[in-house]
Amino acid sequence: MTSLTHLNLSDSGFYGKIPPQIGNLSNLVYLDMRYVANGTVPSQIGNLSKLQYLDLSGNYLLGKGMAIPSFLCAMTSLTHLDLSYTRFHGKIPSQIGNLSNLVYLDLGGYSGFEPPLFAENVEWLSSMWKLEYLDLSNANLSKAFHWLHTLQSLPSLTHLSLSGCTLPHYNEPSLLNFSSLQTLHLSRTRYSPAISFVPKWIFKLKKLVSLELPGNEIQGPIPGGIRNLTLLQNLDLSFNSFSSSIPDCLYGLHRLKFLDLEGNNLHGTISDALGNLTSLVELYLSYNQLEGTIPTFLGNLRNSREIDLKYLYLSINKFSGNPFESLGSLSKLSTLLIDGNNFQGVVNEDDLANLTSLKEFDASGNNFTLKVGPNWIPNFQLTYLDVTSWQIGPNFPSWIQSQNKLQYVGLSNTGILDSIPTWFWEPHSQVLYLDLSHNHIHGELVTTIKNPISIQTVDLSTNHLCGKLPYLSNDVYELDLSTNSFSESMQDFLCNNQDKPMQLEFLNLASNNLSGDIPDCRINWPFLVEVNLQSKHFVGNFPPSMEGIGNMGSLQCIDFSRNQLSGEIPPTISNLSFLSMLDVSYNHLKGKIPTGTQLQTFDASRFIGNNLCGPPLPINCSSNGKTHSYEGSHGHGVNWFFVSATIGFVVGLWIVIAPLLICRSWRHAYFHFLDHVWFKLQSFSSYSITV
Repeated sequence: MTSLTHLNLSDSGFYGKIPPQIGNLSNLVYLDMRYVANGTVPSQIGNLSKLQYLDLSGNYLLGKGMAIPSFLCAMTSLTHLDLSYTRFHGKIPSQIGNLSNLVYLDLGGYSGFEPPLFAENVEWLSSMWKLEYLDLSNANLSKAFHWLHTLQSLPSLTHLSLSGCTLPHYNEPSLLNFSSLQTLHLSRTRYSPAISFVPKWIFKLKKLVSLELPGNEIQGPIPGGIRNLTLLQNLDLSFNSFSSSIPDCLYGLHRLKFLDLEGNNLHGTISDALGNLTSLVELYLSYNQLEGTIPTFLGNLRNSREIDLKYLYLSINKFSGNPFESLGSLSKLSTLLIDGNNFQGVVNEDDLANLTSLKEFDASGNNFTLKVGPNWIPNFQLTYLDVTSWQIGPNFPSWIQSQNKLQYVGLSNTGILDSIPTWFWEPHSQVLYLDLSHNHIHGELVTTIKNPISIQTVDLSTNHLCGKLPYLSNDVYELDLSTNSFSESMQDFLCNNQDKPMQLEFLNLASNNLSGDIPDCRINWPFLVEVNLQSKHFVGNFPPSMEGIGNMGSLQCIDFSRNQLSGEIPPTISNLSFLSMLDVSYNHLKGKIPTGTQLQTFDASRFIGNNLCGPPLPINCSSNGKTHSYEGSHGHGVNWFFVSATIGFVVGLWIVIAPLLICRSWRHAYFHFLDHVWFKLQSFSSYSITV
């Protein structure tokens, strides 16, 4: 083994501590241990005097005081060193400057989860004349006052990432070198003192191919200096506060393949000059105030190599007209998101015929009417479909049966007055999310024990479904059947014998015609987080198994309101440490409200309409026990559920936002999900008004 020169353990299945014996591989030149190790970095690695390539990224590593081990700074043969996302923190040792042969150095860390690496200066970089790639993301450089002077003097530097760094005020050099810099990533960069503009020195980087400045709170118009960066292929200015129209200087960047202007306050129309961007492959304009129609030439963005537009995001703007007159010829388009605009018109088979590469399609929240023949089979195979608020009915869209790769189906508020065909529940379906809510779907859900619903998230609320509740597989996580006409008891639904407990977390059966006792089957549903059985027909005491409800540690929301339940609230319910909402109002319950931290902070309106006493009700259990009318107090007390939710929101906000700004694909997916939630709420509101 001592003759071994290359060792790659990444993706090997190995995970554990780095064995110190690895230091005996004296001829090792290449060592890749990404995402495979934890614990400390053995000092024996410092014995690998011939090592040129070392990648320890993505490991949970601990050095002395959790700092970068000093012995790494003596491995002068290294040309590639990657310590990114290793959870090291503390001061970056200046001795790392001894690694004068480095071509690649990545010390990028996590954002907001732990103390960052910091450096009081970066002069140690001056000796790295061969350095081409440098990533110091999320490091605290607030005391490195000469950072720009030092970095711009590195003659070979082609890639620089200071995303998430804290940088001090600087004096811009009169002569800026950066003679080789091609990639500059400065997302979420914080300056001390703060600035709200694009630093002017960036516009002097004539060789830049990629510039990323998302999440920097930059204000004002998009600066015209960008026109100097004529070699740009990738430009990301997303999630700032730019407040202008799209300037002509951007339309002159003919080499652009990727343009992201999402999440700003851009207004005005899309200029015809967009046709100059003949190399454009990805265009992101969502979450702005853009208006007008989509230029017809947009469908002709094609260069001599036929690199067509593949990703087009126009969500949450004020665009109008019928975009398919412009977009229907984009044969390479893979993702089309135009939800949340003022688009309208009729969409027919010809409008969609050329979209043969389409995989993700979200046009929800617009006013389209789909007119296709009963035998129409689309030329595309979608994985994501959301046409919420379109007019698609009255018949159930049979062309869905041809979409064998669908994972997400959004058909809410689409005017369907049909029943759901039996083929829709076939077990080979890949659908993970289904929303058919706010239609006029009728009939029964034809399911059996052998052919149950197996879609993870199902929303069939606000329809006219009737009969028995459906059979579910263990794969279902969320089920909303509220506001329908399901009847009979819940015995078969809740107590059906299962080989293993159900994975269901969210169950909403409110506003149906279900009746009888609540079955004693808690053991089948150990993972429930939220359950809503608001109705008018459930009777009897809490089921005996509810005495053990305190063992259902995942429960957070329980709504048994407006039924005919009697007896006492099980005292063990106070053991639910995560319970954030309990509503048992308007039943026939009696006795003392169990004592528990959460229960006493809930709004008293959650317990009114019963014969209950004790906090949060203003009824002392030692009195005559008569329930006083409390309706007049509803809405005047402090709703501690919302107070606690607000606190949790504030604490968790950065944990959510930080990774979204780091990873572009997560960012787009996350805000796409928010689009769906927002327009689902909007469609519910409009439906409630019209019904």
